[in-house]
Amino acid sequence: MSEALPTRESALKLLMQYNKSESLLRHAYAVEGVMRYMAGKAGEDEEKWGIIGLIHDLDYEMYPEQHCTMTKKILEENGWPEEYIRAVMSHGWGLVTDIEPVSKLEKTIYAIDELTGLVATSALVRPSKSVLDMEARSVKKKWNDRRFAAGVDRSVIEKGAAMLGMSVEELITDCIIGMREVAENIGLKGSL
Repeated sequence: MSEALPTRESALKLLMQYNKSESLLRHAYAVEGVMRYMAGKAGEDEEKWGIIGLIHDLDYEMYPEQHCTMTKKILEENGWPEEYIRAVMSHGWGLVTDIEPVSKLEKTIYAIDELTGLVATSALVRPSKSVLDMEARSVKKKWNDRRFAAGVDRSVIEKGAAMLGMSVEELITDCIIGMREVAENIGLKGSL
């Protein structure tokens, strides 16, 4: 195993090797942006958290039936540190892995992975099609409509917020702020 920590450049190269879908790449950039924001807010390593956010769905496009399992294999083959691999695996806890989020980093990626999808979908139905002018109440208005962003498991978001000791509304606000930082890259700058 390599001693060198992965860089964003090496993570992005690996992500691009296994993913071509624009929507999956935008999701990766959104999770990366939110993870960087959350790390900064918590006084943690923004680069590390961002890289884990960027790479978390590495295998999803090519191996959806083996989600997280193939990511683990790929990252191990590329000499990634066990801590990074474990964090990536923990985002699928209870869905595709039995790796329970324990660290603040793991709890954060678990909490925000699904939420970025709900925030993105909420932004796209706004007149501006942007996260730049969106507030948490816009997302909360859509929360109980299970047909809206039907693929988003709201119970995972609720569980993640509880793990972090936050309200769902606080988590949504942080997610929006993190996504604002990468709005152009994720197609949510809109008409602003």
